[in-house]
Order: sequence, then structure tokens, then C-alpha cells
Amino acid sequence: MQVTKVSPNSPASRIETSLAELGDSSIDLLRSARDMYSVFVRTLYYVVRGKREPGAIVQQMFEIGNKSVFFVTVVMGFIGLIGIYQTGVQAQRLLPDFSRMGATYLQLLIREIAPSVGAMIIATRVGAGIAAEIGSMVVTEQVDALRMCAADPIDFLIKPRFIASIVMTTCLIIWITTVMFCAGAVTAKSFFDVPFRTFFDVSMVQTGDVVICLTKCVAYGAAIPVVSGYCGLSTFGGSEGVGWATTRAVVNSSLAVVFLDLIISVAGFFIFFAR
Repeated sequence: MQVTKVSPNSPASRIETSLAELGDSSIDLLRSARDMYSVFVRTLYYVVRGKREPGAIVQQMFEIGNKSVFFVTVVMGFIGLIGIYQTGVQAQRLLPDFSRMGATYLQLLIREIAPSVGAMIIATRVGAGIAAEIGSMVVTEQVDALRMCAADPIDFLIKPRFIASIVMTTCLIIWITTVMFCAGAVTAKSFFDVPFRTFFDVSMVQTGDVVICLTKCVAYGAAIPVVSGYCGLSTFGGSEGVGWATTRAVVNSSLAVVFLDLIISVAGFFIFFAR
């Protein structure tokens, strides 16, 4: 019986190779998700049963919160300015009535824009910093030294960042909402002559919007240090590995924010608004 050989450059061979690569990537993704979940569970355990280190938590709150204020203020302020300007330009073409612009904009900010976009901006700085710091400790064998002293790196390295990130991400997103709304008010007044009294309208904001926003703040604040810490702890290959871990931390943290945003938004809609 004669066996027909498939050419490596044939369409069938390329499809087979692509499917094999897709399968390997899927397996790696599932394995990483399992390991991140394990890190998350162990972090929660140490939050309850671990050592109390308020000094380390306060230090991480300063690193995550205070050092991010200027960055997020500038970026999100310009986003708020551009967003309300483009909204006003489009509204002029359809229905030149700006009486509900501020109320609609504030509801959208609280429910979606400020927590989700703000968390992705925070992830670019905080996630990269956590992965780079922990990754450097891995390649310089400081993490191995902790393990030799019977100390779990998750307790000493990830737990303080976990608690600090939840607190400061919530504070930063509240600040981001304020900055974007004020930037939008100035833009609306300057370009569309909308009075501040008209723009500062909170009538459309409901309790469900605030609950969804705070839930997203806590979820994002928990996800960023867990994902970034996992990427840092899995560093290998010297300084090049630290750079790769930093990139993975930013990408995976952003994906985690998008995934959590979808889940919380859908759940919040059915709980509060699907009546």
C-alpha cells in the first residue's frame, strides 16, 4: 500500500500546523488561568490568616495611588474633554438640545467609562511596576531566599499590593470620575455654551449605577496585582525575562479588566435594570 506524503507547504499541512498552534495556545491560556486562580485564592487566604504588615500596605498604597495621580489625571482629563466635545458636535447635527448632556454623561462615566478605562490606564503603570519589581526579585534569587526562610512570596509580595490596590484603585476611579466630569463641564461651557448649573445634573444616576461602579473598582483593584504578581513570579531568563513578564502583565491585566467588565455589566443589568 502506497502512502501519500503531504508537502509541508501544502494547504492541508498549513491548516494542521495552525490548529496545532491554536491548541497549544489554548492549553497555555487555560494553564495560566488555573495558576492565576491559585494565586488569587492563596492571596485571599493570607489576607485573612497572614501576617499583619500595615507598613508594607501603606507603602504600596503610596506607590500605587499617589504616584499614579498625576498620570491618570492628565490622561483621563483629556479623554473627558475630547469625549464631551465629540458628543456635543454629533448632538448638534441631530438634536441641538444639551439640557440632558451632563446627566447622561455622568451616568455613563459612573457605570462604564471611568472604572473600565481608568482601570486599564492604571494597569499600564501599576501592573507593569508590580511585574517588573517582582520579576527582578525572581532573577536575582531574592524570591528563592524567601522560600528558603519558609516564607511564602505571595504573603510577603502580593498580599500587600492586593490590599493597597483595592483601596487605591477605588480612590483613583472616584477621582477620575470627578476629573472627567469637571473637564466635560468646562468643555460644554466653552464650546456649546451649556451652563454649569445645567450640566451638573445627577438626576439620571441610580443606585444600581453606583453599586456597579464600586463593584468594578474592587474587582479591577484585585485583578491587577494578582495577574501582575503571577507574571512577575513566573519570570525566567534574566533581564530579558523581566521585560517579557512586564509586557505580559500589562496585556493580561487589560484582558482581565475587559473580562470582568463584561461579567459585572451583564450581571448588573439583570439585577438592577432588567425589569
